[in-house]
Amino acid sequence: MGEDKKGFGRRALFVTGAAAALTLGSVSFAAADGQNEETRTVSGTLPPGSPDFVYVPVDIPSGVREIKVSYTYERPSVPAGTAGNALDIGLFDQHGTELGGRGFRGWSGGARTEFFVRADDATPGYLPGPVGAGTWYIALGPYTVAPQGLTYEITITLTYGEAGETARPVYPPQRAKGRGRAWYRGDCHLHSWYSDGRRTPAEIAALARAAGLDFINTSEHNTHSAHAHWADEAGDDLLIMLGEEVTTRNGHVVALGTDPGTFIDWRYRARDNRFGRFAREIRRSGGLVVPAHPHATCVGCGWKFGFGEADAVEVWNGPYTPDDEVTLAEWDNQLVASVREGRDWLPAMGNSDAHRDPDVVGLPQTVVLAEDLTREAIQDGIRAGRSYVAESKNVSLTFTATGGRARQAGIGERLDVDADTPVTIRLEASGAPRCAVNFVTDQGVLKTSGPLPVTGSGVVEWQTTPSYAAYVRAELRHETALCPLPGALAAFTNPIFLGRR
Repeated sequence: MGEDKKGFGRRALFVTGAAAALTLGSVSFAAADGQNEETRTVSGTLPPGSPDFVYVPVDIPSGVREIKVSYTYERPSVPAGTAGNALDIGLFDQHGTELGGRGFRGWSGGARTEFFVRADDATPGYLPGPVGAGTWYIALGPYTVAPQGLTYEITITLTYGEAGETARPVYPPQRAKGRGRAWYRGDCHLHSWYSDGRRTPAEIAALARAAGLDFINTSEHNTHSAHAHWADEAGDDLLIMLGEEVTTRNGHVVALGTDPGTFIDWRYRARDNRFGRFAREIRRSGGLVVPAHPHATCVGCGWKFGFGEADAVEVWNGPYTPDDEVTLAEWDNQLVASVREGRDWLPAMGNSDAHRDPDVVGLPQTVVLAEDLTREAIQDGIRAGRSYVAESKNVSLTFTATGGRARQAGIGERLDVDADTPVTIRLEASGAPRCAVNFVTDQGVLKTSGPLPVTGSGVVEWQTTPSYAAYVRAELRHETALCPLPGALAAFTNPIFLGRR
């Protein structure tokens, strides 16, 4: 493991830290000595069961203008049902690899085979800045390793010369024009070419506007490098919040609306007992903690950290699929537990997780009742559960509970009346042709309507009491097609709670 093709011989291995990391022997470069460029190539093989992260130290002399890294790895055939090779890559500078990311300079995962960093520019996913003298680290992430092992080759090229100037970052404003207290539509899980997406920020912003969105949140995998590239796309009609999709080996979490330039580390598993530290860091940086697609079937996507640190949960991710149905059921079970135990409840939201064509930005979208179109107001609405999720801008809902001297509560609120008080639940819907309406309570589905007319508009009412239903939420489902499973969602609401605490 770790043979250097330039004749540096077999390289030593050093295990570091409790988070399953491995550090190889250093790759050294001479001083410039009149050279314009210098290259080293190293290779090795990682066995099955390798640590999550393998660091290749690179000793950088003074006078370096640019570092460029390219890599390849073998992808041997494997039996059906067996994971093949997948190797991620990133970079840390002379400030080191300590958890927390002080030395972080970029991450591309498996989306790119090469990258560069210099003072005035960097590959998308990486941070421009001086290439300072000292030990840098190429970070390898063996995501999956085939039974034959993972054989890799890394080529490192240093270019010497005078460094350029690093531009001061400019970030989007934290407010847009807005309509005062109103319902605002947003998509808070999106990927551009600054991680593994294929769209530019300009393309995403155009699609967001076409989808009728008022706000979006950037969420690149394990990098904040996109933050400084969204300012030109914001406007009076579109609030752009900044964040990250923290992509661990035990689940993904959207850091929603963090302060500009915030990086959240991802190099830990649930067994390391470190997630709480970084969840608190997200909140200290002004963001919300939103576990993403908790039951997605991709390797490392299943959520293992629990929901004690969450501010909301992404229940619907992209086109509605069986894993979303599982997440919806799990979320509803948590609502029942919160009522039974008298504790706080966890609001739900939906996002597109769009990466490239044909992914649809705004499918689904979270519609939030907020005091204004600002970062804090939108976050307050999401945190309070004053929201519903819709498949498109065409779907609009009004959902209320009324009872006892004309008291009324809306989505995410409590109707504070006695247990035997008659309560009228009312849903007004538009943009949902032929959809059936379910009223779901802590006892399950207690009301199902016939399909709405082909116009997509209609009203459904139901009478209940707080003693019969501790909460009520609404689901709009498309007609079931060819199977007994529930129809795909067109929309769903967060609950209205009934009765006194």
